[in-house]
Amino acid sequence: MFSCSQKSNQTESDEAVSDSLKHPLPDTLRVATLYSPSSYFIYRETPMGYDYDLVNRLGEDKGMVIDLQVAPSLNAMVEMLDSGKIDLIAYEVPVTSEYKPHVLACGIETVTHQVLVQPKPKKDSERINDVTQLVGREVYVEANSKYHQRLMNLNDELGGGIIIKPVDRDTLITEDMIAMVSDGTIPLTVVDSDIAKINRTYYSDLDITLEISFPQKSAWGVSPKSEWLADSINTWIHQEQPSRIQGELLKQYFEKSKRQPMQMIDFSKGYMSKFDALFKEYSRSINWDWRLLSSMGFAESRYDSTQVSWAGARGIMQLMPATARAMGLPAEKITHNRDNIAAAARIIKSLDKQFSPMVKDPEERRKFIIAAYNSGPAHILDAIALARKHGMDPQQWFGSVEEAMMLKSKPEYYSDPVCRYGYFNGRQTYEYVHRVLDTYEQAKKKIPK
Repeated sequence: MFSCSQKSNQTESDEAVSDSLKHPLPDTLRVATLYSPSSYFIYRETPMGYDYDLVNRLGEDKGMVIDLQVAPSLNAMVEMLDSGKIDLIAYEVPVTSEYKPHVLACGIETVTHQVLVQPKPKKDSERINDVTQLVGREVYVEANSKYHQRLMNLNDELGGGIIIKPVDRDTLITEDMIAMVSDGTIPLTVVDSDIAKINRTYYSDLDITLEISFPQKSAWGVSPKSEWLADSINTWIHQEQPSRIQGELLKQYFEKSKRQPMQMIDFSKGYMSKFDALFKEYSRSINWDWRLLSSMGFAESRYDSTQVSWAGARGIMQLMPATARAMGLPAEKITHNRDNIAAAARIIKSLDKQFSPMVKDPEERRKFIIAAYNSGPAHILDAIALARKHGMDPQQWFGSVEEAMMLKSKPEYYSDPVCRYGYFNGRQTYEYVHRVLDTYEQAKKKIPK
């Protein structure tokens, strides 16, 4: 392999080629990353994440087994690199003087800023386009965070006037405040641009265009002793196909919407959907009211069998390919309506068996099953463990386990030893259960059983 580093001297380039040949890529690449909304997480029992997918593609292309370890912190990953326990950090390590002696940047360099999160205005003239327009406005940020510090510095630069509202981290975190800007609870907040982009896929009514800080560069990292590995990764990522894959992953994780539009079923027709007969047939196998199973189908896809989610889920019941295979449904049949609904019923039956020892009441257990269908059972198990640890009822969904589920987006909770499955945006599951049950309650009033 040849080096893609920016070297003007041909001799240096030849030396890099020679160095790469002296160090062939290993059969197993030891990689560390962190649980996060962008790098690595588990969704419906499927490992996912921008960095996770990209490093696995590197392994596939180069014939390497990826030995992935999830570290507790960035500093822990740097220590693992220093000690030779890993070969690569597949996470965006800031390119700063602090890390430079320990980490050699490689791969795609990412540039982020702190940005203002504001409601998307109806008129362009209403948008805050300049930091001077923050004077006299309330901006909510995590207390004692880098966002808080930047706002205080900016306030000094402007001569004062920004109404800074620090929020205790024990009460709210960044993602919570982004949601609160969306629903109008607070007017403005500040976050990193990568976090803002991910959350905009849930809240399309937000504007994140105003940068309020200097740029921060970050990239994957290897040991400074492994320049040959950095050269190999740089060469690979700048080739046509890996570059295209990287662009597709950026769209998947940072641009594609992750929320269904808010809609309601038109019950005036006297039926829920043209699939009522199928929902009736397969609900009998799980002893459910068919209207509840249908309500899940509506929440999943709006009864659109052609829909493909940002994560690759397909069909009326939005089955993940790996889950469909586990239920005996081949890829070519995943969007067949009967097969899709039948497989969903088998998933629900399996979830009922899994949660039966933990949640004794059948009616209450259905809420846990609906939640697990949305997130995968792993995160519900974590939420049950968190609820138990923090004095909440582990057999009660509303006001208890659903609240613990929301905690799984906070590092201090998803890093807790009782949590085995890491980060998850619990808000989407919280909302999903409410949406399904609200639709079901309406259906019970308007559609015969």
